[in-house]
Amino acid sequence: MTSAINHDPDLTPFPDHTQLPESDGTFVKNFQEHPQSILLTDSIEPILQQRHADGQYCIGQDSGIYWRITDPPERGAEAPDWFYVPNVPPMLDGQIRRSYVLWREHIAPLIALEFVSGSGKEERDKTPWTGKFWIYEQVIHPAFYGIYEVSKASVEVYQLIGGQYQLLPANERGHYSITPLGVELGIWQGQYQNMELPWLRWWDLQGNLLLNGDERAEQERQRAEQERQRAEQERQRAESLAAQLRALGVEPEA
Repeated sequence: MTSAINHDPDLTPFPDHTQLPESDGTFVKNFQEHPQSILLTDSIEPILQQRHADGQYCIGQDSGIYWRITDPPERGAEAPDWFYVPNVPPMLDGQIRRSYVLWREHIAPLIALEFVSGSGKEERDKTPWTGKFWIYEQVIHPAFYGIYEVSKASVEVYQLIGGQYQLLPANERGHYSITPLGVELGIWQGQYQNMELPWLRWWDLQGNLLLNGDERAEQERQRAEQERQRAEQERQRAESLAAQLRALGVEPEA
């Protein structure tokens, strides 16, 4: 595969993201998948912006990763429900990405996540050239591969070690360390977008939940309210002290 890769469109017959289909025409499997992807992206964006001051990274949500030429083209792609690629531009030549094309960009995703809607057999399929697990492990090579099952409130995380995926053990918090990102991945039971579910979420390495935008805004509102209450308490103490001084015949201003 590597020998056929060439970035110059005039020197290679291999198509780029503008020439490949961006969808295989199938429906999203359930109403939880898009909110789950949004939750993951929203909460990790501040971390990624700190790590990539130059803005060179991209996140795919149910988007195709093309790994070989096939007919039809969609057969040569996998579409993780969520993935992150470091050190690549978020747009290409001023155009929004339609897919991620490995033979054009070389850099593998750091992490790819699959959300199980059925039995989980598809996400664990190791059949050469067709099995999803095999394709991620042997061709696409994300350093971490996660299989999330909302129905079981569980996630399996694999790390690519020596060319093969090794199942990671959970830490004392039941989370999985994604060390290159400085985060942990695990299950959080709570309400998001009007659904009470076991959601897949990020924590920092100290076990602090990475908040989404709404949660960050609510946290800031609570801090502002606490500061307002503190200022009001200080004002009331000052007024009480002034009243006591006046009762003793002492003007506070003096």
